[in-house]
Amino acid sequence: MKITVYGAEVQCASCVGAPSSIETYDWLQSALGRKYPEHTFDFEYIDFEQSDDDIAQAIKEDEWFYPLVLLDGEVVDEGVVQLRKIYAAIDTKK
Repeated sequence: MKITVYGAEVQCASCVGAPSSIETYDWLQSALGRKYPEHTFDFEYIDFEQSDDDIAQAIKEDEWFYPLVLLDGEVVDEGVVQLRKIYAAIDTKK
């Protein structure tokens, strides 16, 4: 399974007090490794300000909040990321 986190160096204005995008990326790797030791996840971090793909463009146009988490290319959560949503999406795909 591939976990992609889109984020930026600067924190989202509505996400003050929440982990930064890169902290979310690091935290997800750790949490998912503990919860699913039998799974191999492919993690990718994309700075949407440096990317021009469709999802990065959608974040730039305020269609999505960041950090934005995708599981195998499907949006799972955005903004203040919640583990229960990530776990539910993974459990559905298992």
